[in-house]
Amino acid sequence: MSLSTSTRRDEILHRALARGHVDVRGLAAELGVSEATVRRDLRALSEAGHLELVYGGATLPKAADVSLASRALRNMEAKRLIGMLAGELVRDHEMLYVDGGTTCFEMRHLLKRRRGLSVIVNSWRWAVELSGVDSCSVILIGGHYRHEREDCVGPLAAQSIDQLRGYVAFISADGLDTDFGLWSNDIETAYLYQHVVRNARETVLLVDHSKFTSPSLFRICGWECVSRLVTDRDPAPQWREFLEERGVSVVSGGELYAEHAGLAQGTE
Repeated sequence: MSLSTSTRRDEILHRALARGHVDVRGLAAELGVSEATVRRDLRALSEAGHLELVYGGATLPKAADVSLASRALRNMEAKRLIGMLAGELVRDHEMLYVDGGTTCFEMRHLLKRRRGLSVIVNSWRWAVELSGVDSCSVILIGGHYRHEREDCVGPLAAQSIDQLRGYVAFISADGLDTDFGLWSNDIETAYLYQHVVRNARETVLLVDHSKFTSPSLFRICGWECVSRLVTDRDPAPQWREFLEERGVSVVSGGELYAEHAGLAQGTE
């Protein structure tokens, strides 16, 4: 089964951090994709500041910029940890909505082990990932398909969500603040999540430590809509107090994150 764009780029960055450089031909063979696809991935990672393009491949940025690549790797480790913690919250025979972001996608390994799940998704890669799991029923929401994000959004997607009830929603956000709640950098994602949260029996928020006190442009919902928050590090005391006052329970990686981050730094 082929990797999604975001997962494939994660793998490329891992290889670059481990080796110091990567080449187009080698990556194409390792990942089972065309050289043209690898070149597009390297260009995207370069534009994000994670890699520096060279003839035939890419290298890590110069010393002054290596922290960007290191931070990206730590974020990947944080996402995997958050996905594992969130996956542990899921029980057999539940109905879920799982968003198409890279953090929620890390729940996939544990979801495959559950029995009798009904999983609502707007993400093509989620549908493909779960298509071979006999014990899992997948409900794929239609709408306007975005190639780069591999998801469906827009009024048709929102109308489909409005026909459903009783699910537990697992969503992520690009930023949080105490006054207004959850934020997204993308207007179409924010619009869809508003409908997802409105119809959910419960909403579980998955965010890494960098999202706290970092509001984005488009509001999703207030804290009254969130029942649980899953994160990689223990929130600051003021955030802990704030969340407790609003009845939001926190699931944190704590020491597990420190262990993962230490392993990541050892690969630099």
